[in-house]
Amino acid sequence: MTTPTSVRKRAPDAPATAPAGRRPERGARLRRVGLRLVALATLLALWQLVIVLQLWSPVLVPSPAAVWRALLETSGTHDGVRGYQGHTLIEHLGISLRRIAIGAGAGVVAGLVIGVLMGTLPWVRVVLEPAVAFLRTLPPLAYFSLLIIWFGIDEAPKLWLLAIAAMPPVAVATASAVASAPSALVEAARAIGARRGQVVTSVVLPSALPEILVGVRLAFGIAYSSVVAAETVNGLPGIGGLIRDAQRYNQSDTVVLGLFAIGVSGLLIDAGLRVLSDRLAPWRRHA
Repeated sequence: MTTPTSVRKRAPDAPATAPAGRRPERGARLRRVGLRLVALATLLALWQLVIVLQLWSPVLVPSPAAVWRALLETSGTHDGVRGYQGHTLIEHLGISLRRIAIGAGAGVVAGLVIGVLMGTLPWVRVVLEPAVAFLRTLPPLAYFSLLIIWFGIDEAPKLWLLAIAAMPPVAVATASAVASAPSALVEAARAIGARRGQVVTSVVLPSALPEILVGVRLAFGIAYSSVVAAETVNGLPGIGGLIRDAQRYNQSDTVVLGLFAIGVSGLLIDAGLRVLSDRLAPWRRHA
């Protein structure tokens, strides 16, 4: 008996879709951005509510509109006056960022060198660890006056202050990460004939990279918190000098504007460092 053969129809090709992990990741990113925007809008609404209810004097808490006017006035030329004290807001911020880049950059390099030495040579750690811990606990203003006595009131004390403030967190993070490098990988590298320097550059530093980059982020954050202290003396032009000078004349709107400028630029730099960390150490993503 002949049985009918069923003809199987070939299923049409499924439409190409994005990898399964990308859509949830993109959705989570959009949710984070949405939550941050809602939080920002809520803070602005509360700020405006404080002004409307007159809970504080406008001299103490300027309105968002007053800060916006200060932004416009310091960003161009108004009534023959250019910016604030002859420099626009972006120029003040750029000069401070240059000081941070030079001073904190030097502190990061010094911290990396000291951290690697502390992590690889026990006797160096015994000698330098108390000094690094001592510097890490000092507030910047505690030694800024001494730096002024040593180097005068020009750029040198500002750069030294930022370098000293940025060095300890990088040194501590690097030393801790280098000392905790996987011993199995280190022994394997030595077994195939790698010298000490090769072990450090090829095994220890790559494994320690995520922790080192965290230390670098902390260092630049500390440098940002120290820039106002660094520019208390002869700080104009500079965003910290702008804040200090506006504070003398009770220009709270300009003070708040300067704080926003530091905060927003600091967030952008930190985001850039996070992206760099994800590129250099993709196996360890940040939350």
